[in-house]
Amino acid sequence: MDATRRQLLWAGGALGTTALLGACGGDDPAPAARSNGSEKPRRGGTLRVGALGRASAVTRDPHGVQANESDYLIIALVYDTLTAPGAKPNTAPRLATRWTSSKDLRTWRFTIAEGATFHDGSPVTADDLVWSLKRLRNTPSGASRMPGVAARNIRPYGRNGVELVSDYPNAELPQLVRLSTFILKRGTPEKEIHQSPGTGPFKLDWYRGGNARLVRNDAWHGGEVLLDAIEVRLFESPQALSNALLAGQLDLASNVGAVAARTAERRKDIQVVRRRDDMPLPIVMRTADGPFADPRVREALRLAVDREAMVEQALSGYGVVGNDIMGTGDPAYDRSLPQRVRDLDRARKLLAEADFDLSRTYELVTTEDVAALAESATLFASQVREAGVKVKVVKRDSTVFYDDVWLKGDLYTTYWGTNDSVVFFASKTLSADAAQNEAGWRDAPFDAAYRKAMRTADASERATLLRELQKIQHERSGYLLWGVADGIDLAAAPVRGLPKLPGYGRVQLERAWLAR
Repeated sequence: MDATRRQLLWAGGALGTTALLGACGGDDPAPAARSNGSEKPRRGGTLRVGALGRASAVTRDPHGVQANESDYLIIALVYDTLTAPGAKPNTAPRLATRWTSSKDLRTWRFTIAEGATFHDGSPVTADDLVWSLKRLRNTPSGASRMPGVAARNIRPYGRNGVELVSDYPNAELPQLVRLSTFILKRGTPEKEIHQSPGTGPFKLDWYRGGNARLVRNDAWHGGEVLLDAIEVRLFESPQALSNALLAGQLDLASNVGAVAARTAERRKDIQVVRRRDDMPLPIVMRTADGPFADPRVREALRLAVDREAMVEQALSGYGVVGNDIMGTGDPAYDRSLPQRVRDLDRARKLLAEADFDLSRTYELVTTEDVAALAESATLFASQVREAGVKVKVVKRDSTVFYDDVWLKGDLYTTYWGTNDSVVFFASKTLSADAAQNEAGWRDAPFDAAYRKAMRTADASERATLLRELQKIQHERSGYLLWGVADGIDLAAAPVRGLPKLPGYGRVQLERAWLAR
Protein backbone atom coordinates (compact mmCIF):
# COMPACT_ATOMS: atom_id res chain seq x y z
CA MET A 1 0.00 0.00 0.00
CA ASP A 2 0.71 1.16 1.69
CA ALA A 3 4.72 8.76 -0.48
CA THR A 4 7.36 16.09 -4.16
CA ARG A 5 9.72 16.99 -6.61
CA ARG A 6 12.56 18.98 -8.27
CA GLN A 7 14.55 18.55 -11.45
CA LEU A 8 16.76 20.06 -14.18
CA LEU A 9 15.87 20.87 -17.77
CA TRP A 10 17.44 19.12 -20.76
CA ALA A 11 17.47 21.77 -23.49
CA GLY A 12 17.88 20.74 -27.10
CA GLY A 13 20.12 17.73 -27.52
CA ALA A 14 22.59 18.68 -24.81
CA LEU A 15 22.26 18.30 -21.06
CA GLY A 16 21.83 21.63 -19.32
CA THR A 17 21.61 22.80 -15.71
CA THR A 18 18.61 25.14 -15.75
CA ALA A 19 16.62 24.49 -12.56
CA LEU A 20 12.87 24.05 -12.84
CA LEU A 21 12.00 24.02 -9.17
CA GLY A 22 15.38 23.70 -7.50
CA ALA A 23 18.72 22.08 -8.08
CA CYS A 24 19.43 18.47 -7.28
CA GLY A 25 22.06 17.74 -4.69
CA GLY A 26 23.56 19.87 -2.00
CA ASP A 27 20.76 19.33 0.53
CA ASP A 28 20.59 16.69 3.20
CA PRO A 29 18.51 13.91 1.59
CA ALA A 30 16.75 13.23 4.87
CA PRO A 31 17.12 16.08 7.33
CA ALA A 32 17.01 14.58 10.80
CA ALA A 33 15.93 15.81 14.17
CA ARG A 34 18.88 17.55 15.75
CA SER A 35 19.86 17.28 19.38
CA ASN A 36 19.49 20.29 21.65
CA GLY A 37 22.55 22.27 22.60
CA SER A 38 25.98 21.61 21.19
CA GLU A 39 26.20 17.82 21.47
CA LYS A 40 28.65 16.28 19.07
CA PRO A 41 27.31 13.18 17.26
CA ARG A 42 28.93 9.99 18.52
CA ARG A 43 29.86 6.92 16.55
CA GLY A 44 28.90 3.45 17.74
CA GLY A 45 26.15 1.57 19.50
CA THR A 46 23.14 -0.49 18.47
CA LEU A 47 19.72 1.11 18.03
CA ARG A 48 16.93 -1.29 19.05
CA VAL A 49 13.85 -0.45 16.99
CA GLY A 50 10.35 -1.87 17.27
CA ALA A 51 7.98 -1.61 14.32
CA LEU A 52 4.46 -2.81 13.61
CA GLY A 53 3.68 -5.78 11.41
CA ARG A 54 2.06 -9.17 11.21
CA ALA A 55 4.10 -12.34 11.16
CA SER A 56 1.69 -13.76 8.57
CA ALA A 57 2.40 -10.87 6.18
CA VAL A 58 6.20 -10.55 6.17
CA THR A 59 7.89 -9.95 2.85
CA ARG A 60 11.52 -9.67 1.86
CA ASP A 61 11.03 -8.63 -1.75
CA PRO A 62 12.00 -4.95 -2.13
CA HIS A 63 9.63 -4.68 -5.10
CA GLY A 64 6.75 -6.41 -3.33
CA VAL A 65 4.00 -4.78 -1.31
CA GLN A 66 5.38 -4.03 2.14
CA ALA A 67 2.28 -4.21 4.31
CA ASN A 68 4.44 -4.36 7.46
CA GLU A 69 6.14 -1.26 8.81
CA SER A 70 8.93 -3.55 10.02
CA ASP A 71 9.61 -4.92 6.53
CA TYR A 72 9.53 -1.45 4.98
CA LEU A 73 12.05 -0.19 7.54
CA ILE A 74 14.45 -3.07 6.93
CA ILE A 75 14.21 -2.83 3.14
CA ALA A 76 14.62 0.96 3.09
CA LEU A 77 17.84 0.77 5.11
CA VAL A 78 19.38 -2.08 3.09
CA TYR A 79 18.40 -0.83 -0.40
CA ASP A 80 18.47 2.65 -1.94
CA THR A 81 15.79 4.28 -4.07
CA LEU A 82 16.77 6.65 -6.89
CA THR A 83 15.50 9.73 -5.05
CA ALA A 84 14.22 10.40 -1.55
CA PRO A 85 12.12 12.88 0.42
CA GLY A 86 13.92 16.04 1.46
CA ALA A 87 12.92 19.20 3.28
CA LYS A 88 13.83 21.88 0.75
CA PRO A 89 13.71 20.89 -2.04
CA ASN A 90 11.41 18.05 -1.07
CA THR A 91 12.80 15.62 -3.61
CA ALA A 92 16.43 14.98 -2.83
CA PRO A 93 19.22 12.70 -4.05
CA ARG A 94 19.55 9.16 -2.78
CA LEU A 95 21.27 6.64 -5.07
CA ALA A 96 20.85 9.11 -7.94
CA THR A 97 22.77 12.34 -7.36
CA ARG A 98 21.61 14.14 -10.49
CA TRP A 99 18.69 14.05 -12.91
CA THR A 100 17.94 15.91 -16.11
CA SER A 101 15.02 16.01 -18.52
CA SER A 102 14.39 16.53 -22.19
CA LYS A 103 12.75 19.77 -23.23
CA ASP A 104 9.40 18.02 -23.67
CA LEU A 105 9.65 16.55 -20.13
CA ARG A 106 9.18 12.99 -21.38
CA THR A 107 12.75 11.67 -21.19
CA TRP A 108 14.52 11.69 -17.84
CA ARG A 109 18.12 10.67 -17.18
CA PHE A 110 19.27 9.73 -13.67
CA THR A 111 22.98 9.57 -12.85
CA ILE A 112 24.09 7.38 -9.95
CA ALA A 113 26.40 8.51 -7.16
CA GLU A 114 30.06 8.23 -8.06
CA GLY A 115 31.60 5.20 -6.38
CA ALA A 116 28.26 3.65 -5.41
CA THR A 117 28.72 -0.05 -4.70
CA PHE A 118 26.67 -3.03 -3.60
CA HIS A 119 27.31 -4.55 -0.21
CA ASP A 120 29.45 -7.25 -1.84
CA GLY A 121 31.80 -4.54 -3.13
CA SER A 122 30.78 -4.66 -6.79
CA PRO A 123 30.01 -1.32 -8.51
CA VAL A 124 26.46 -0.28 -9.34
CA THR A 125 26.10 -0.16 -13.13
CA ALA A 126 23.55 1.02 -15.66
CA ASP A 127 22.63 -2.63 -16.27
CA ASP A 128 21.75 -3.05 -12.57
CA LEU A 129 19.50 0.01 -12.74
CA VAL A 130 17.69 -1.11 -15.88
CA TRP A 131 17.22 -4.68 -14.65
CA SER A 132 15.90 -3.54 -11.26
CA LEU A 133 13.48 -0.94 -12.61
CA LYS A 134 12.14 -3.28 -15.28
CA ARG A 135 11.55 -5.91 -12.63
CA LEU A 136 9.72 -3.34 -10.50
CA ARG A 137 7.65 -2.16 -13.46
CA ASN A 138 6.56 -5.73 -14.20
CA THR A 139 5.21 -6.36 -10.69
CA PRO A 140 1.40 -6.20 -10.14
CA SER A 141 1.70 -2.70 -8.68
CA GLY A 142 4.46 -1.55 -11.02
CA ALA A 143 2.23 0.74 -13.07
CA SER A 144 1.36 2.82 -10.01
CA ARG A 145 4.95 2.89 -8.78
CA MET A 146 6.36 4.10 -12.09
CA PRO A 147 3.39 5.91 -13.69
CA GLY A 148 3.64 6.47 -17.42
CA VAL A 149 6.89 4.54 -17.88
CA ALA A 150 6.61 1.20 -19.68
CA ALA A 151 9.26 -1.47 -19.12
CA ARG A 152 10.39 -1.17 -22.76
CA ASN A 153 11.18 2.51 -22.13
CA ILE A 154 13.68 1.88 -19.33
CA ARG A 155 17.15 2.06 -20.86
CA PRO A 156 20.80 2.30 -19.82
CA TYR A 157 22.37 5.74 -19.91
CA GLY A 158 26.15 5.72 -20.01
CA ARG A 159 28.14 3.63 -17.54
CA ASN A 160 26.16 4.42 -14.40
CA GLY A 161 22.85 5.96 -15.39
CA VAL A 162 19.33 5.09 -16.49
CA GLU A 163 16.98 6.76 -18.96
CA LEU A 164 13.23 6.67 -18.36
CA VAL A 165 10.89 7.66 -21.18
CA SER A 166 7.36 8.54 -20.14
CA ASP A 167 4.32 7.99 -22.35
CA TYR A 168 3.42 11.62 -21.68
CA PRO A 169 5.23 14.76 -20.45
CA ASN A 170 5.88 14.38 -16.73
CA ALA A 171 7.53 17.29 -14.95
CA GLU A 172 7.29 15.49 -11.62
CA LEU A 173 8.76 12.09 -12.46
CA PRO A 174 11.71 12.43 -10.01
CA GLN A 175 9.34 12.75 -7.06
CA LEU A 176 7.14 9.88 -8.29
CA VAL A 177 10.08 7.42 -8.17
CA ARG A 178 10.98 8.17 -4.54
CA LEU A 179 9.13 5.41 -2.76
CA SER A 180 10.02 2.00 -4.17
CA THR A 181 12.68 2.19 -6.88
CA PHE A 182 14.98 -0.04 -4.84
CA ILE A 183 18.03 -1.11 -6.85
CA LEU A 184 19.09 -4.77 -6.80
CA LYS A 185 21.92 -6.61 -8.47
CA ARG A 186 21.26 -7.56 -12.07
CA GLY A 187 20.28 -11.15 -12.71
CA THR A 188 19.48 -12.13 -9.11
CA PRO A 189 17.37 -15.32 -9.32
CA GLU A 190 13.80 -14.86 -8.15
CA LYS A 191 14.20 -17.40 -5.35
CA GLU A 192 17.21 -15.40 -4.07
CA ILE A 193 15.77 -11.88 -4.36
CA HIS A 194 15.80 -11.47 -0.60
CA GLN A 195 19.54 -12.22 -0.64
CA SER A 196 20.43 -9.65 -3.31
CA PRO A 197 23.04 -7.26 -1.90
CA GLY A 198 21.80 -3.73 -1.41
CA THR A 199 23.47 -0.34 -1.75
CA GLY A 200 22.02 1.27 1.39
CA PRO A 201 23.55 2.56 4.63
CA PHE A 202 23.15 -0.80 6.41
CA LYS A 203 23.88 -4.40 5.48
CA LEU A 204 21.68 -7.31 6.49
CA ASP A 205 23.39 -9.40 9.18
CA TRP A 206 20.49 -11.77 9.88
CA TYR A 207 16.73 -12.01 9.42
CA ARG A 208 14.28 -14.26 11.30
CA GLY A 209 10.53 -14.08 10.85
CA GLY A 210 10.25 -10.32 10.46
CA ASN A 211 13.05 -9.53 12.95
CA ALA A 212 16.46 -8.48 11.69
CA ARG A 213 19.88 -7.14 12.58
CA LEU A 214 21.50 -4.63 10.24
CA VAL A 215 25.15 -3.54 10.46
CA ARG A 216 26.78 -0.34 9.26
CA ASN A 217 27.90 -0.09 5.62
CA ASP A 218 31.17 1.83 5.87
CA ALA A 219 31.32 2.14 2.07
CA TRP A 220 27.93 3.85 1.72
CA HIS A 221 27.96 6.52 -0.96
CA GLY A 222 25.75 8.81 1.12
CA GLY A 223 28.28 9.68 3.82
CA GLU A 224 29.18 8.55 7.31
CA VAL A 225 26.79 6.28 9.21
CA LEU A 226 27.25 6.59 12.99
CA LEU A 227 25.45 3.56 14.45
CA ASP A 228 27.24 0.21 14.51
CA ALA A 229 23.96 -1.61 14.01
CA ILE A 230 20.17 -1.43 14.04
CA GLU A 231 18.09 -4.29 15.40
CA VAL A 232 14.48 -4.40 14.20
CA ARG A 233 11.77 -6.28 16.10
CA LEU A 234 8.28 -6.93 14.79
CA PHE A 235 5.29 -6.18 17.04
CA GLU A 236 1.72 -7.03 16.14
CA SER A 237 0.02 -4.31 18.22
CA PRO A 238 0.80 -0.68 19.11
CA GLN A 239 0.24 -1.50 22.78
CA ALA A 240 2.84 -4.26 22.82
CA LEU A 241 5.24 -2.02 20.94
CA SER A 242 4.87 0.94 23.30
CA ASN A 243 5.04 -1.31 26.37
CA ALA A 244 8.39 -2.71 25.18
CA LEU A 245 9.75 0.82 24.80
CA LEU A 246 8.46 1.93 28.20
CA ALA A 247 10.02 -1.19 29.78
CA GLY A 248 13.45 -0.32 28.34
CA GLN A 249 13.54 -3.20 25.87
CA LEU A 250 13.71 -0.83 22.88
CA ASP A 251 15.33 2.49 22.04
CA LEU A 252 12.75 3.46 19.45
CA ALA A 253 9.09 2.57 18.88
CA SER A 254 8.47 3.50 15.26
CA ASN A 255 5.16 4.96 14.10
CA VAL A 256 3.40 3.78 17.24
CA GLY A 257 0.37 6.09 17.23
CA ALA A 258 -1.42 8.72 19.31
CA VAL A 259 -2.61 6.53 22.18
CA ALA A 260 0.98 5.55 22.98
CA ALA A 261 2.05 9.19 22.77
CA ARG A 262 -0.60 10.22 25.27
CA THR A 263 0.60 7.52 27.65
CA ALA A 264 4.24 8.53 27.36
CA GLU A 265 4.00 12.31 27.23
CA ARG A 266 4.45 12.77 30.99
CA ARG A 267 7.59 10.63 31.21
CA LYS A 268 10.82 12.60 31.18
CA ASP A 269 12.83 9.58 30.07
CA ILE A 270 10.84 9.23 26.83
CA GLN A 271 10.89 11.50 23.79
CA VAL A 272 7.69 11.89 21.78
CA VAL A 273 8.64 12.67 18.18
CA ARG A 274 5.78 14.06 16.08
CA ARG A 275 5.87 14.15 12.28
CA ARG A 276 3.19 16.51 11.02
CA ASP A 277 1.05 15.70 7.98
CA ASP A 278 2.11 12.07 8.13
CA MET A 279 -0.89 9.82 7.47
CA PRO A 280 -4.09 10.80 5.64
CA LEU A 281 -7.13 8.85 6.85
CA PRO A 282 -9.84 9.33 4.22
CA ILE A 283 -13.24 7.73 3.90
CA VAL A 284 -13.74 6.59 0.31
CA MET A 285 -17.11 7.02 -1.40
CA ARG A 286 -17.47 5.20 -4.70
CA THR A 287 -18.31 7.65 -7.48
CA ALA A 288 -18.61 5.33 -10.49
CA ASP A 289 -21.89 3.77 -9.40
CA GLY A 290 -23.89 2.83 -6.32
CA PRO A 291 -25.53 4.97 -3.64
CA PHE A 292 -22.77 7.61 -3.49
CA ALA A 293 -22.39 8.25 -7.22
CA ASP A 294 -24.43 11.47 -6.96
CA PRO A 295 -22.01 14.32 -6.07
CA ARG A 296 -24.75 15.91 -3.94
CA VAL A 297 -24.73 12.85 -1.68
CA ARG A 298 -20.95 12.95 -1.32
CA GLU A 299 -21.10 16.65 -0.48
CA ALA A 300 -23.81 15.96 2.11
CA LEU A 301 -21.66 13.38 3.88
CA ARG A 302 -18.71 15.77 3.90
CA LEU A 303 -20.90 18.41 5.51
CA ALA A 304 -22.30 15.97 8.08
CA VAL A 305 -18.87 15.31 9.62
CA ASP A 306 -17.52 17.17 12.64
CA ARG A 307 -13.86 17.09 11.69
CA GLU A 308 -12.49 18.72 14.81
CA ALA A 309 -14.30 16.18 16.97
CA MET A 310 -12.93 13.34 14.81
CA VAL A 311 -9.34 14.57 15.23
CA GLU A 312 -9.77 15.14 18.95
CA GLN A 313 -11.44 11.81 19.67
CA ALA A 314 -9.99 9.38 17.13
CA LEU A 315 -6.47 10.86 17.11
CA SER A 316 -6.35 12.19 20.68
CA GLY A 317 -5.51 15.55 19.14
CA TYR A 318 -2.36 14.23 17.45
CA GLY A 319 -3.30 15.36 13.98
CA VAL A 320 -4.94 18.08 11.92
CA VAL A 321 -8.34 18.59 10.30
CA GLY A 322 -8.52 17.59 6.64
CA ASN A 323 -10.21 19.44 3.80
CA ASP A 324 -10.90 16.58 1.34
CA ILE A 325 -7.67 17.13 -0.61
CA MET A 326 -5.04 14.42 -0.66
CA GLY A 327 -1.43 15.59 -0.35
CA THR A 328 -1.51 18.00 2.59
CA GLY A 329 2.22 17.58 3.18
CA ASP A 330 3.00 19.14 -0.19
CA PRO A 331 4.35 22.72 -0.28
CA ALA A 332 1.95 23.12 -3.23
CA TYR A 333 -1.05 22.27 -1.02
CA ASP A 334 -3.66 25.00 -1.43
CA ARG A 335 -4.62 26.33 1.99
CA SER A 336 -6.64 29.17 0.45
CA LEU A 337 -9.57 26.87 -0.40
CA PRO A 338 -12.44 27.27 2.08
CA GLN A 339 -12.27 24.80 4.93
CA ARG A 340 -15.32 22.55 4.85
CA VAL A 341 -17.16 22.63 8.20
CA ARG A 342 -20.17 20.85 9.59
CA ASP A 343 -23.52 22.04 8.25
CA LEU A 344 -26.29 19.56 9.00
CA ASP A 345 -29.05 21.71 7.48
CA ARG A 346 -27.23 21.92 4.16
CA ALA A 347 -26.43 18.18 4.32
CA ARG A 348 -30.11 17.28 4.81
CA LYS A 349 -31.14 19.60 1.95
CA LEU A 350 -28.64 18.00 -0.46
CA LEU A 351 -29.77 14.50 0.48
CA ALA A 352 -33.39 15.48 -0.20
CA GLU A 353 -32.47 17.02 -3.57
CA ALA A 354 -30.66 13.81 -4.54
CA ASP A 355 -33.65 11.71 -3.40
CA PHE A 356 -31.23 9.68 -1.28
CA ASP A 357 -32.81 6.63 0.33
CA LEU A 358 -32.72 7.33 4.06
CA SER A 359 -34.64 4.15 4.89
CA ARG A 360 -31.63 1.96 4.05
CA THR A 361 -28.66 1.16 6.26
CA TYR A 362 -25.33 1.53 4.47
CA GLU A 363 -22.22 -0.45 5.37
CA LEU A 364 -18.94 1.31 6.09
CA VAL A 365 -16.15 -1.27 5.85
CA THR A 366 -12.99 -0.76 7.88
CA THR A 367 -9.97 -2.59 9.26
CA GLU A 368 -7.84 -2.27 12.36
CA ASP A 369 -4.58 -2.01 10.40
CA VAL A 370 -3.59 1.28 12.01
CA ALA A 371 -4.60 3.05 15.17
CA ALA A 372 -7.72 5.24 14.88
CA LEU A 373 -9.05 3.68 11.68
CA ALA A 374 -11.89 1.66 13.21
CA GLU A 375 -12.53 4.37 15.82
CA SER A 376 -12.94 6.99 13.09
CA ALA A 377 -15.45 4.77 11.29
CA THR A 378 -17.58 4.50 14.42
CA LEU A 379 -17.47 8.26 14.97
CA PHE A 380 -18.40 8.90 11.35
CA ALA A 381 -21.42 6.59 11.62
CA SER A 382 -22.58 8.42 14.74
CA GLN A 383 -22.16 11.87 13.19
CA VAL A 384 -23.88 11.25 9.85
CA ARG A 385 -26.83 9.71 11.71
CA GLU A 386 -27.67 13.28 12.76
CA ALA A 387 -28.19 14.08 9.08
CA GLY A 388 -30.50 11.09 8.73
CA VAL A 389 -28.02 8.64 7.17
CA LYS A 390 -27.85 5.23 8.85
CA VAL A 391 -24.41 3.60 8.65
CA LYS A 392 -23.31 0.23 10.01
CA VAL A 393 -19.57 -0.23 10.63
CA VAL A 394 -18.26 -3.58 9.43
CA LYS A 395 -14.73 -4.65 10.37
CA ARG A 396 -12.81 -6.90 8.02
CA ASP A 397 -9.52 -8.74 8.26
CA SER A 398 -6.86 -7.03 6.14
CA THR A 399 -6.58 -9.86 3.63
CA VAL A 400 -10.33 -9.94 3.04
CA PHE A 401 -10.51 -6.15 2.91
CA TYR A 402 -7.86 -5.75 0.22
CA ASP A 403 -9.18 -8.67 -1.81
CA ASP A 404 -12.88 -7.84 -1.66
CA VAL A 405 -13.38 -4.20 -0.67
CA TRP A 406 -10.46 -1.96 -1.59
CA LEU A 407 -10.98 -0.35 -5.04
CA LYS A 408 -14.44 -1.95 -5.21
CA GLY A 409 -16.51 -0.98 -2.16
CA ASP A 410 -19.19 1.70 -1.98
CA LEU A 411 -18.03 3.13 1.36
CA TYR A 412 -14.84 2.23 3.22
CA THR A 413 -11.98 3.64 5.23
CA THR A 414 -8.44 3.68 4.00
CA TYR A 415 -5.10 5.19 4.92
CA TRP A 416 -1.84 6.04 3.25
CA GLY A 417 1.44 5.55 5.09
CA THR A 418 2.94 8.34 3.03
CA ASN A 419 1.32 11.74 2.73
CA ASP A 420 3.37 12.53 -0.29
CA SER A 421 2.19 15.24 -2.67
CA VAL A 422 -0.74 16.49 -4.71
CA VAL A 423 0.84 14.97 -7.81
CA PHE A 424 1.50 11.65 -6.08
CA PHE A 425 -2.18 11.13 -5.31
CA ALA A 426 -3.29 12.57 -8.67
CA SER A 427 -1.18 9.99 -10.48
CA LYS A 428 -1.82 7.02 -8.23
CA THR A 429 -5.41 7.33 -7.00
CA LEU A 430 -7.31 10.15 -8.72
CA SER A 431 -6.67 10.22 -12.48
CA ALA A 432 -9.01 8.09 -14.58
CA ASP A 433 -6.25 5.61 -15.48
CA ALA A 434 -4.69 5.44 -12.01
CA ALA A 435 -3.88 1.86 -11.04
CA GLN A 436 -5.24 2.44 -7.52
CA ASN A 437 -8.26 4.62 -8.25
CA GLU A 438 -9.88 4.00 -4.88
CA ALA A 439 -13.20 5.73 -5.61
CA GLY A 440 -13.60 4.78 -9.26
CA TRP A 441 -13.49 8.53 -9.99
CA ARG A 442 -13.35 9.78 -13.56
CA ASP A 443 -13.33 13.51 -14.14
CA ALA A 444 -12.27 14.84 -17.55
CA PRO A 445 -11.41 18.40 -16.38
CA PHE A 446 -9.27 16.95 -13.56
CA ASP A 447 -7.40 14.66 -15.96
CA ALA A 448 -6.87 17.52 -18.41
CA ALA A 449 -5.47 19.79 -15.69
CA TYR A 450 -3.21 16.98 -14.45
CA ARG A 451 -1.78 16.27 -17.90
CA LYS A 452 -1.26 19.97 -18.54
CA ALA A 453 0.54 20.39 -15.22
CA MET A 454 2.82 17.48 -16.01
CA ARG A 455 3.91 18.98 -19.34
CA THR A 456 4.50 22.44 -17.86
CA ALA A 457 8.13 23.31 -17.13
CA ASP A 458 7.51 26.74 -15.63
CA ALA A 459 7.20 26.41 -11.85
CA SER A 460 4.70 29.22 -11.28
CA GLU A 461 2.47 28.09 -14.14
CA ARG A 462 2.53 24.53 -12.84
CA ALA A 463 1.64 25.75 -9.35
CA THR A 464 -1.47 27.43 -10.79
CA LEU A 465 -2.49 24.19 -12.48
CA LEU A 466 -1.92 22.23 -9.28
CA ARG A 467 -4.27 24.61 -7.49
CA GLU A 468 -6.90 23.87 -10.15
CA LEU A 469 -6.41 20.13 -9.54
CA GLN A 470 -7.05 20.62 -5.85
CA LYS A 471 -10.12 22.80 -6.44
CA ILE A 472 -11.72 20.08 -8.57
CA GLN A 473 -10.85 17.39 -6.04
CA HIS A 474 -12.23 19.51 -3.21
CA GLU A 475 -15.51 20.00 -5.05
CA ARG A 476 -16.38 16.54 -6.28
CA SER A 477 -13.93 13.66 -5.76
CA GLY A 478 -14.73 10.48 -3.87
CA TYR A 479 -12.55 11.34 -0.87
CA LEU A 480 -13.82 12.55 2.47
CA LEU A 481 -10.53 13.41 4.15
CA TRP A 482 -11.60 14.32 7.66
CA GLY A 483 -8.11 14.34 9.18
CA VAL A 484 -4.40 13.69 8.85
CA ALA A 485 -2.68 11.88 11.72
CA ASP A 486 0.69 12.88 13.08
CA GLY A 487 3.36 10.25 12.78
CA ILE A 488 4.40 9.33 16.31
CA ASP A 489 7.70 7.79 17.38
CA LEU A 490 8.62 7.14 21.00
CA ALA A 491 12.32 7.20 21.73
CA ALA A 492 14.51 6.63 24.76
CA ALA A 493 16.29 9.70 26.11
CA PRO A 494 19.74 8.98 24.54
CA VAL A 495 18.44 8.71 20.96
CA ARG A 496 19.42 11.57 18.66
CA GLY A 497 19.11 12.45 14.98
CA LEU A 498 15.72 10.88 14.30
CA PRO A 499 14.06 11.86 11.01
CA LYS A 500 11.31 14.46 11.10
CA LEU A 501 10.01 14.00 7.58
CA PRO A 502 6.72 12.15 7.00
CA GLY A 503 6.11 9.16 4.76
CA TYR A 504 9.19 7.39 3.41
CA GLY A 505 11.32 9.96 5.24
CA ARG A 506 10.45 8.36 8.59
CA VAL A 507 12.45 5.20 7.88
CA GLN A 508 15.71 6.95 6.99
CA LEU A 509 17.60 6.27 10.19
CA GLU A 510 21.14 6.53 8.82
CA ARG A 511 21.75 9.84 10.66
CA ALA A 512 20.55 8.56 14.03
CA TRP A 513 23.03 8.18 16.91
CA LEU A 514 23.12 7.41 20.62
CA ALA A 515 24.32 9.89 23.24
CA ARG A 516 25.69 7.30 25.63
